[in-house]
Amino acid sequence: MSKRDYYEVLGVSRNCSEAELKKAYRRAAQKHHPDRNQNDATAEAKFKECKEAFETLNDPHKRAAYDQFGHAGVDPSMGAGFGRGAGAGGFNDIFGDVFGDIFGGGRSGGQRVYRGSDLRYNLELSLEDAVAGTEVKIRVPTMVVCQQCGGTGAKKGSTPTTCTTCGGHGQVRMQQGFFSVQQTCPHCQGKGTVITDPCSGCRGKGRVQERKTLSVKVPAGVDNGDRIRLAGEGEAGESGGPPGDLYVQVSVKEHPIFQREDSNLYCDVPISFVTAALGGELEVPTLNGRVNLKIPAETQTGKIFRMRGKGVKPVRGGPVGDLLCKVTVETPVNLTRKQKDLLNEFSGHMDEGAGRHSPQTTSWMDGVKKFFDSLAG
Repeated sequence: MSKRDYYEVLGVSRNCSEAELKKAYRRAAQKHHPDRNQNDATAEAKFKECKEAFETLNDPHKRAAYDQFGHAGVDPSMGAGFGRGAGAGGFNDIFGDVFGDIFGGGRSGGQRVYRGSDLRYNLELSLEDAVAGTEVKIRVPTMVVCQQCGGTGAKKGSTPTTCTTCGGHGQVRMQQGFFSVQQTCPHCQGKGTVITDPCSGCRGKGRVQERKTLSVKVPAGVDNGDRIRLAGEGEAGESGGPPGDLYVQVSVKEHPIFQREDSNLYCDVPISFVTAALGGELEVPTLNGRVNLKIPAETQTGKIFRMRGKGVKPVRGGPVGDLLCKVTVETPVNLTRKQKDLLNEFSGHMDEGAGRHSPQTTSWMDGVKKFFDSLAG
């Protein structure tokens, strides 16, 4: 009896896509499935016909041979020799593949491996070390490969055995009505193997917890929140899987003198009212040593002086920042009687030309007077 054209069986065109092919098969398989058509030999025959057509057209090599030679290109009995025939296997073999993407299933050959977890280490640095760069040693608690068993989890001289429940696939199929659902094997938890004689060192886990010492090179210019990645220094993977990474999170301690903002440094510099009035020169610190800061006469509190190139070179490149010094005029305290008398004498001389010596005070007082005059009017 001659076979029908496979494209005709599934009701698709010869240039149909893989998605269109799967959609057509699902529709035809649901319609003719034996569970829905019990004691109907015709429906069962049509279902097998659909299955055979899909198996052929879903395989790129078989489809190419079929397009060129027809049934003779894919039928082993006709000399094609393309592996198993259409009747091999059951409904679950092919239908599970079609719906695998829906239910999250997938076949796995051999033991499954899992990548190790990433780790985080909080590293606190001084501002000086963060700006200049440094190298520090850290101790990190982590899971490492068990040396007794080499990470297999099995006692030395033995090996894990193939799981009899899933046959080593790590997945099992469960029939739920019309659908075949693929799930993680409950016996081996998806590994595909079981350990009958566990290693005494790791109790069959393949990993043990240790503290390892690592050297971390901190580049110059790092700041709060920056991360340094150490590839492969995280936890060891399960079943021989690759290790995770270690992320070193940088935190910069508060500095007693400087505050940092991006590539710039800021500091407050207190000066006496004599220096503010007459001018002068004083030493101020930088991260590279001391420098002289010139204070011009008649400097007001809050004035900011910029010292170029005395800041931070950013870790991601760019020009070196500046040091910005904000001066604060300090009011003298704990005065002696003589000092108070001198200030009173000085204040009397200041009153003679208040508008000229204290322009900000005079301007403010004029504004206050206008405000009260407006209220009275």
